[in-house]
Amino acid sequence: MSSMKLDHQIITRIITEKAHVLDLGCGNGELLSLLTEKKNARVQGIELDDEEMHKCVERGLTVLQGDIESGLSDYPDQAFDFVILNQIMQELKKADFVIQDSLRVGKRVIVGFPNFAHIRARLTLLFHGKTPVIDSLPYYWFETPNIRFLTIRDFIDYCRGKNIHIEQQYFLGKTGQIKFLPNLLALNALFVITKQKQ
Repeated sequence: MSSMKLDHQIITRIITEKAHVLDLGCGNGELLSLLTEKKNARVQGIELDDEEMHKCVERGLTVLQGDIESGLSDYPDQAFDFVILNQIMQELKKADFVIQDSLRVGKRVIVGFPNFAHIRARLTLLFHGKTPVIDSLPYYWFETPNIRFLTIRDFIDYCRGKNIHIEQQYFLGKTGQIKFLPNLLALNALFVITKQKQ
């Protein structure tokens, strides 16, 4: 498991055996393949990019081509044990809508994103006055797919304001988890969220 990306390792630990999983923006299907292999999960993905979708099909995965920002109306409430939104939040125009719809179709939602408040990003802005290019945000401003930059604190505040329960949280550095000052030191964050019980 050590060669596996750190966020994929943690997500694989979070997902329960034989869980029904929907991965939104599943890319080339690497994570879904792992979940099938390691957890015997029943997986499905949605991906917009043609090339990435074909890679998923080559892996033998069930993937639909679609834009998740147009909604998940084809899926009934609580249809999945887990919905995954990993490393796509920063690319969504309608992030709130996608999160709310994911919470409708999934019993739990796993959200992962790069932390724009990482100390290297802050120092690059402070001392160089330039858009940061760091491990978790590797693109220059003119080629980035990112349309929004969120931080760990932003996401926690969002959940509080929307009455969303944070069940688990993980803060990731280059080689392991960050336990101290995560909004400053973590490159990436992973949250497991659920609807707050009324």
